[in-house]
Amino acid sequence: MAYIINTAEDRSAMLEAIAVDAIDDLFQMVPPQLRLQKPLDIPPAMGEMELTAHMEELARRNTSPHEAISFLGGGSYDHFIPALVDFVASRSEFYTAYTPYQAEASQGTLQAMFEYQTLVTQLTGLDVSNASLYDGGSAVAEAVVMAMESVRRSKRVVTAASVHPEYRRNLQTYLANLDTELVTVGTPDSHLSPEALERAVDDQTACVVVQHPNFFGCLEEVEALAEIAHRRGALFIVSVDPISLGLLKRPGQYGADIAVAEGQGLGCPMAFGGPYLGILACRDQFVRRLPGRLVGQTTDRRGRRCWVLTLQTREQHIRREKATSNICTNQGLLALRASTYLAAMGPSGMRDVAQLCLQKAHYAIDQLTRGAALERRFDRPFFKEFVVRVRDGQVESLLEAARAAGFFAGVPLKNWYPELSDCVLVAVTEKRTKAQIDRLAAAVA
Repeated sequence: MAYIINTAEDRSAMLEAIAVDAIDDLFQMVPPQLRLQKPLDIPPAMGEMELTAHMEELARRNTSPHEAISFLGGGSYDHFIPALVDFVASRSEFYTAYTPYQAEASQGTLQAMFEYQTLVTQLTGLDVSNASLYDGGSAVAEAVVMAMESVRRSKRVVTAASVHPEYRRNLQTYLANLDTELVTVGTPDSHLSPEALERAVDDQTACVVVQHPNFFGCLEEVEALAEIAHRRGALFIVSVDPISLGLLKRPGQYGADIAVAEGQGLGCPMAFGGPYLGILACRDQFVRRLPGRLVGQTTDRRGRRCWVLTLQTREQHIRREKATSNICTNQGLLALRASTYLAAMGPSGMRDVAQLCLQKAHYAIDQLTRGAALERRFDRPFFKEFVVRVRDGQVESLLEAARAAGFFAGVPLKNWYPELSDCVLVAVTEKRTKAQIDRLAAAVA
């Protein structure tokens, strides 16, 4: 944004235009005792040159994946972003658009949303997608509310302990005032066993929530879990890593009723935590419970193809008592980035990226556990993330040594799982090289 200041002449001209003598006259309706009678205790204003230098100095206090090599995961990943994604998303027609409502939405914006929905259904193997949600956590919560509305016999929800802990906290917040029984199954183990789910699910369960690959990077036995849920009449909700679908079965192929995901890895930067992209797709029979926006394709009065917002389930569009969600918008610009990424990569490109993540992650765990400092924590198939245990328990010391060598080595698990206080979650994307992995292994050996 351009640096713009108001000169004394500018202020005088504006006051004259509204027929006011002084700025203080604009606040006459505020009682004097409620007005600040002294200057704010803040530094004096800066000129453009000084302010630019100050902001650059503040920015240098951060360390980003551009300065340190990132093996961080847990929902935010350092994936490669093709230049095409930035080029398309930075076009002013998209970049300057605010939340598009019906009357304001251009055909170009609606078409971009429609194509995003189409790509998501192809990626997940499900029938319909909305135009995106806020992030992976809100997508899980919205999917559960959607499932309870669809089943309409119970408010009992079963979720695996291997689902992202922040997603489960989001879900607790959403359900806090809905008179819901939320059951977490299993201990912080590598996966949810079908036997444990069998014991937890009953005929009053509305839905089962699992993550595949799960928070620890391990693969769940999703086909068996889906069969157990359906046998009890519950819906099966799965949270996926979109990149993993280049290799793994699509949710629609193993019985998922609703699939959700964090879409950050699809052409969106890590951005110090956001904004991110929530993905939600479902089977056709649940479309009228789908939260957020849904763009449909139709023809205009001249017979030309066009697009329109349709099947709105939120309270801004329909009577409040009929609404199934009050989520008010979607991440249009991030969804556009995901669409551009998926279209540019295509099925073969997605398969190549997933294959690189898989191979490099397995090479990394072999190298990291070759020395005496680390050992593998879970003996399960995994995709691009894995958990290692620090043998001497000094997790912070190990991570600090890695930072000194120029690496973000991983995410400590103690704040989420006290039982894993001596463990670190490591993520390896297609961007990591053999040389980088070897250097990290040497730094923590």
